[in-house]
Amino acid sequence: MKLAIVTAYPPSKVTLNEYAYHLVKSFRQKENITEIILLTDATPEAKDLNFSENGCKITVKECWKFNSYKNIFSVTKTINQTKPDAVLFNLQFMKFGDKKIAAALGLMLPWICSLKNIPNIVLLHNILEEVDLGSAGFTSNKILQKAYNFIGTSLTKLLLKADTVAVTMQKYVAVLQEKYVADNVKMIPHGTFEIPENPTYKLPKGPLKIMTFGKFGTYKKVEAMIEAVEKVRKTSGLDLEIVIAGTDNPNVPGYLANVQEQYKHVSQLTFTGYVEEADVAPLFQESAVVVFPYTSTTGSSGVLHQAGSYGKAVVMPDLGDLALLVKDEGYRGEFFEPTSVNSLANAIEAIVTNETYRISLGNANYKAATAFPMERITDMYLQEFEAIIEGKLLNCSAVSC
Repeated sequence: MKLAIVTAYPPSKVTLNEYAYHLVKSFRQKENITEIILLTDATPEAKDLNFSENGCKITVKECWKFNSYKNIFSVTKTINQTKPDAVLFNLQFMKFGDKKIAAALGLMLPWICSLKNIPNIVLLHNILEEVDLGSAGFTSNKILQKAYNFIGTSLTKLLLKADTVAVTMQKYVAVLQEKYVADNVKMIPHGTFEIPENPTYKLPKGPLKIMTFGKFGTYKKVEAMIEAVEKVRKTSGLDLEIVIAGTDNPNVPGYLANVQEQYKHVSQLTFTGYVEEADVAPLFQESAVVVFPYTSTTGSSGVLHQAGSYGKAVVMPDLGDLALLVKDEGYRGEFFEPTSVNSLANAIEAIVTNETYRISLGNANYKAATAFPMERITDMYLQEFEAIIEGKLLNCSAVSC
């Protein structure tokens, strides 16, 4: 199979690029894939294809740009030129831009593939029905929220014209089936990127690192975490380092720089900036606790799956999709009230003052992560593609194509 994947890809800063890296890393090991064609956004630096294992041929076609109105034409042209056997779209609603028209035009691409009878799957990481538009940084204006919901409903109908829409949570399947009467929605779990065979629960000498990872400024804000750790320092007397790993959310440029200035008096406060793929493993391995300072959620959490794969204890708000993941996939953690610094401090302290508890949480999360390695996830996508292709061949035979 010649598989095309439409996605952002490292070193791109556009959302879901890290997920694409691990999809490709797994897909290229499959015997029935002869070539992967990456239909990616343009980046000044070369794409990260430094895989240690041998695999199939990878062809990179930089054929779209964030917020470009021409993406629908340039990606379609590249698909016509490369002639893939199947296309996988790695999407969320703001994938092609944060401008409404640019975003909408890009999301029409799966429909175009369906019109061309090219087998295609949309991997949809979130659905608008489950997003708090205010907290997620879209808009707090009630009138604009109604407009976004109308646009989102229209775009979802377009996306559902794909052969299959894959979502990462069973709740999303139920919502789409009920609202849109869709019969082509399937749940394929998010999956876990890297799974060390023997995660170490021992920590390096020095301060215990309390780490958070992501794109910050909308529903992910770090002020409460910084203040909570300061409280734990005072009550426990422990040597704690605060690690803010990641970048600004594109909707809130300058957020982390402002936070850094606001809390410059706080000792052992580290801002890593963008984390290269090679630095992700050490970042998690050296951390005692991974914190999710969220006020809402917008989909299955890749960071939670990463934390689990490295056997890490986590602190998270008891809300939305994080709570569902705990219930559905077996992750464990200390929960806190999203708006309470004291609640967050208590959750962190419960872990850092009890090594046995920290290790037990990490072990439970490792077991949850190992249930869905990326190898298993990509097998599920290939099985779905095979079913789509077989169905198209049967339909073709029935009408004497």
